[in-house]
Amino acid sequence: MKIASHQISEGAPCFIIAEAGLNHNGLLRIAKLLVDVAVIAGAQAVKFQKRDLKSLYRAEELGDRTGSEQQFQYILPQLERYELPETDFHELKAYCDEKGIIFLCSPWDVPSADFIDSLGVPAFKVASADMTNFVLLEHLCSKGRPLIVSTGMSTESEVAQTVEFLKGRKADFALLHCNSTYPAAYDELNLRCMPTMGKQYGVPVGYSGHERGGAATLAAVALGARIVEKHLTLDRTMKGPDHPASLEPEEFINLVKDIRIVERSLGSPHRWVTRGEFMNREVLGKSLVAACDIKKGRQITRETVTAKSPGKGISPQRLGELLGTVARRDIPADGYFVESDFGKPLQEVGPVDFPLPWGMIVRFSDIDKLVSFGPQIVEFHLTEADLSHHNELKGRYEQRLAVHMAEYVGENLVDLCSCDRELRTRSIRRIEEVTALARAIAPNFDTGELPKIVIHPGGMSFEPQPNRAAVLLDNLADSLGQINTEGVELLLENMPPLPWYFGGQWYHNVFVDAEEIAGLCERLNFKLCLDVSHAQLACNYLGCDLAAYVRRLKPFTRHVHMADAAGKSGEGLQIGEGEIDFEQLLLHLDGVNGYLIPEIWQGHKFGAEGFILALKRLADIASRISISNKPAEA
Repeated sequence: MKIASHQISEGAPCFIIAEAGLNHNGLLRIAKLLVDVAVIAGAQAVKFQKRDLKSLYRAEELGDRTGSEQQFQYILPQLERYELPETDFHELKAYCDEKGIIFLCSPWDVPSADFIDSLGVPAFKVASADMTNFVLLEHLCSKGRPLIVSTGMSTESEVAQTVEFLKGRKADFALLHCNSTYPAAYDELNLRCMPTMGKQYGVPVGYSGHERGGAATLAAVALGARIVEKHLTLDRTMKGPDHPASLEPEEFINLVKDIRIVERSLGSPHRWVTRGEFMNREVLGKSLVAACDIKKGRQITRETVTAKSPGKGISPQRLGELLGTVARRDIPADGYFVESDFGKPLQEVGPVDFPLPWGMIVRFSDIDKLVSFGPQIVEFHLTEADLSHHNELKGRYEQRLAVHMAEYVGENLVDLCSCDRELRTRSIRRIEEVTALARAIAPNFDTGELPKIVIHPGGMSFEPQPNRAAVLLDNLADSLGQINTEGVELLLENMPPLPWYFGGQWYHNVFVDAEEIAGLCERLNFKLCLDVSHAQLACNYLGCDLAAYVRRLKPFTRHVHMADAAGKSGEGLQIGEGEIDFEQLLLHLDGVNGYLIPEIWQGHKFGAEGFILALKRLADIASRISISNKPAEA
């Protein structure tokens, strides 16, 4: 279902309606102020009510009310007093258009429905009082617009009958769970009805809240409400039927903000370890270590094993596998247990049979071991210490060379986009230190290609800066123009929208959107390291398609980092443990002019176990779709 340009579905942002109702107290000036608050809050729509009392009520009720029940003597005079003239509705609709917010209105009768339709509303809101009014519903269905139907004051069987009626007329509609008491008691809200209705009727379900405060509305969003409606007033102490159950401006603004936080928090129904958790897991987690000195040949018993931080070693969950084995070596107290201590014959892993051009991430400390797997290229991931204290490479390697920049410069992140001139200058120098290192070690590698330097563009911040992209990209272009690229090839890497730095979540303001990335590559004649994990996270964040993202950036791609991803920040996952369809991905990468590098988080541990598993899984996928390409000519 769509209301104007807004999709109403699972995964789409919740459609938030600010219910102004009669809280304008019959004054256009107050009605416009309510529109202003709804706009400031970030609601998608603001809704009013329209009645033609002569059509709505029997003449007897509109006449002498001295004999009527108390509720009629209270409500009807207020409806008469607070009804806006039609000229005001025209002005309100134009004002909403000017402010960029959707104007909605609940028609309480057929003439009001015709009038509202003439204003060009994108949908009709049906009040709870008319959920059973087939006369009005039939008329609204004839208009061909989506319906938002509140279900307050109705029984389950009445809701079922209305759903059948609307479906029989092929209406496009959503149901709002509602308790039509003003204000409604918390213990009578029964929010669990929402998922039940959604499952039973197969239509979008939302919540219209009349309780005090916003907590129940947040709970409704957590339970799957795709539309929420909440009354808005300038002052709860004003006279009128709806003010006591309404939110004042600051409360409504905070509610909208909190709804967006709840939506972000809901995430995926699957669990994975996030990048921030990985960092804490290593520092705070535990590994199996020797509780005392263990001599070779001694049986490993419960008394000889304990668990201590950090979590760099083997998980304590494997304690049972270790007990009863015989030590194959002398293990000092506090020494990590390793795979060979588990009593199983060691499996020598030789060269990996992988059908695509591929490489391996290495450090100076483990390159000699990892090249035994047979990669065609190695990519050094540098720390700041590697730049000045790296081990001299004495051997010669048949692999080609790539170097991934060190991400930090002192206590700051490398940021070639920064508006801080000093930080940008230091960042440029850091990249030049990396290129100098690459030139120094290049003679130890196959020189068939220039060494590739993978660099991050920068442009990160604690809070989003949506209007800064142009300035940041200009700064990036200026920085790149100052770097000496003689003898190397710089590759910019696409970035995740919500990266983890210094143990916390940041925002990337540039190099997330494919069109923006492609535009800068065309402008500067630059090539890319395409990180598919980052790409999936960007697509999840921006609501776009990974296949289209990859196709757009493929012409610029010279290097590919391969890992799975999930949600908006779950990067570096093992292949097949996230959301990426790797069969389709490999088809779209077919013929790319570059190498595939598994970049699984902590993939280097235990003899590169994570990297090798990723390659095996990718090889299995490639064999199923018969891909065995070679890099295309540049």
